[in-house]
Amino acid sequence: QVQLVESGGGLVQPGGSLRLSCAASRNIFSNYAMGWYRQAPGKQREWVATIASAGVTNYADSVKGRFTISRDNVKNTVYLQMNSLKPEDTAVYYCKGRSDYQNYVYWGQGTQVTVSS
Repeated sequence: QVQLVESGGGLVQPGGSLRLSCAASRNIFSNYAMGWYRQAPGKQREWVATIASAGVTNYADSVKGRFTISRDNVKNTVYLQMNSLKPEDTAVYYCKGRSDYQNYVYWGQGTQVTVSS
């Protein structure tokens, strides 16, 4: 079992920045792809970014060039650096871990990001 705990959300003005953190209860990054997803009110949850166990990163077109996903293998933490935030980035952001070899998928509880003036 793995627990994922997100933090770092909050209220920010358009054009501002936030860094989200996702702390895992144990070191899983060598065998798990870690991702960030978001869900805005009235919308389906959507994929934002992924960092594979090998370290390869991918981004949704809507955030490419503005968001950066990274991880700290010592701290068992994945980050999402969000710059040039827009009102349409407002959502609850979730962290997800997916095993490379088994059908294990874990989600965090989410953290609210609100972009508003």
